[in-house]
Amino acid sequence: MFTGLVEGTAALLAKEFQGSGVRLVFDLGLLTEGVSVGDSIAISGCCLTVIAISGNQIAFEAGEETLSKTVLGRLKPNDRVNIERSLRVGDRMGGHFVTGHVDGLGTLVRRREDGSWAYFHFAASRRLLQQMASKGSITVDGVSLTLVEVNDEEFSIALIPHTLSVTTLGELREGDSVNLETDILAKYVQRITTFSE
Repeated sequence: MFTGLVEGTAALLAKEFQGSGVRLVFDLGLLTEGVSVGDSIAISGCCLTVIAISGNQIAFEAGEETLSKTVLGRLKPNDRVNIERSLRVGDRMGGHFVTGHVDGLGTLVRRREDGSWAYFHFAASRRLLQQMASKGSITVDGVSLTLVEVNDEEFSIALIPHTLSVTTLGELREGDSVNLETDILAKYVQRITTFSE
């Protein structure tokens, strides 16, 4: 379980294809502290299991399903990702409950700068948009954000200068894809209402 409060970013050092999957190696720097093989870490919002550690280099494996539903398959060496280690019992809870199970992709269709702030508009599938509501929560590349507006084709978010500078979101350009995870409560509500009809 995660919160969507990104702890830092990391660069992809190596990407090795293994059949239909890949092995990804990142330099986590100081975020390596306390990490063990078998731990779960959110890589731009996608929960992956640590399979090997060498100094600050952490290796993960991602299978076909993960690669088809996330941006991880498109990563190239030196690309940066958002990093969040999983919650521990007793940790302060900020953001919102994030599972690290990416629901699908979104595409940045418009980016508007307002001084040091920015407003992003993302296109997403109708299935995902139905699980969003204005002032609700959304996870974009692992970052917990508040939805501003939602319609049948897209949603918008407002980004403060801090978020733009300490996550990879500040680097996004129109046309870029992002990992999306909708709020877990919205999924259950939709499931219940679908069955009750």
